[in-house]
Amino acid sequence: MKNHAAPREQGGASVVSQRIAFSTRGNCDVVNITEQVSRAVAESGLSEGILTVFCAGATGALTTTEHEPGCIRDMQNWFSKHVPEGEYEHHRYHHDGNGHSHLRASLVGPSLTVPFSNGAPVLGTWQSMVFIDFDIHPRRRELILQLVGA
Repeated sequence: MKNHAAPREQGGASVVSQRIAFSTRGNCDVVNITEQVSRAVAESGLSEGILTVFCAGATGALTTTEHEPGCIRDMQNWFSKHVPEGEYEHHRYHHDGNGHSHLRASLVGPSLTVPFSNGAPVLGTWQSMVFIDFDIHPRRRELILQLVGA
């Protein structure tokens, strides 16, 4: 985890920017990032506010879900059924075979916003923050965290 900026005041609130990095297997790999993000919030020095997690990449996405094998497999099966691998217009321009990866990522979205209180993300009992790597190859991913609060 990299803390790229010390808290700085912005009209009564502080802003902290951090990054977390990890490796993925690609192909709809679902990575639970809850622990890393929670640690970043705790280390930020902020107690109350809003956290945004952002993936700077066109084939990754962020959401919340219950991170258990059945739920993860259901999610992977849904994407395989509704946005299958195959021929896409994207392939005509880039010849990289990951047109479905871009569509899947755009359906979920590149960012997640979560409130935090008492120095911890506010999540439901079984709710986890997850990153989904839709690309077709294993990759090293880096997420940008921006916390605004006091």
